[in-house]
Amino acid sequence: MSSSRDLILARIARAHGSTPADRTTIDPDAYARAVTREYLTVHADRTPEETTDLLAHHLADYRAIVHRTTPTALPALIARLLADRGARTVLVPDQLPATWLESTSTTQVRDRPDTSHHELDTIDSVITGCALAIAETGTIVLDAGPAQGRRRITLVPDHHICVIHAPQQVVDSVPQALPRLDPTRPQTWISGPSATSDIELDRVEGVHGPRTLEVVLLTG
Repeated sequence: MSSSRDLILARIARAHGSTPADRTTIDPDAYARAVTREYLTVHADRTPEETTDLLAHHLADYRAIVHRTTPTALPALIARLLADRGARTVLVPDQLPATWLESTSTTQVRDRPDTSHHELDTIDSVITGCALAIAETGTIVLDAGPAQGRRRITLVPDHHICVIHAPQQVVDSVPQALPRLDPTRPQTWISGPSATSDIELDRVEGVHGPRTLEVVLLTG
């Protein structure tokens, strides 16, 4: 075998707490000891407000539409966003606060475990909360927690409204985000609306997710 391959296999064995001679011994802490983590966990000293501003900047750079509001004004904002979109139906995940939608006349459709992707494709909009958001990358993380629902409900409808509690749910960096996430939960990491491009760099949105992502930063 090549020296590079030997090196890679040795690192894998070390990470799993075993040796080439005995791969049946598993040490759950071996990976943590084997990997050097000398990288920075954050790249600037920011106030919570500055971190939220950075998140908003990167979200907008990814072509997400960013709104800021307070809990009192949130229902009216959501009602306006749905009306401006012309949404006839909005998908509502379990444990979404009822007050968020108290001002809208849009028909609310509750998510069901047996809802098919064909049924989801008829829904105009979906509204969710999130697990957290990462300022330095402009990323929103969903993990099917309260007010988020299953992964598929945010991938099929064409319009996604995501509410983020700021600054409580906003972190600076990916290294700060990972300890706050449960690795056993189904996670979706979102950086802007769904988009792809061909070899000519023609951008197409809505290919494998919502065409429009609206983010509401909820403060106060």
